[in-house]
Amino acid sequence: QVQLVESGGGLVQAGGSLKLSCAASGTIFGIGTMSWYRQVPGKQRELVAIIDADSGTDYTDSVKGRFTITRDNTKNTGYLQMNRLKPEDTGVYYCYDQVQTTISGRMYHYWGQGTQVTVSS
Repeated sequence: QVQLVESGGGLVQAGGSLKLSCAASGTIFGIGTMSWYRQVPGKQRELVAIIDADSGTDYTDSVKGRFTITRDNTKNTGYLQMNRLKPEDTGVYYCYDQVQTTISGRMYHYWGQGTQVTVSS
């Protein structure tokens, strides 16, 4: 079993910063891609940022230049540094990791429980 636990969400004023963390625990032989998604009421969950096993990154256009995704493989943890936050960044942020749970190398995807980010204007 694998669990992803997010932390770091909260309430911040526009222009401020937050750093989200996603710690994976359980039977883990390795982690491939790590992603962050955002969901607001009435809308589909959208991909915000992704980092692959080689630390290659990509971002949705609305956060480019403001958000940075990183990872610490020694801690099985991913991070999302969010700067110059805007009210439209408000939502529940979920991490989504591709985890190797067997020695044979098969990968499975797991979601975190979500953390609320609220940006006030």
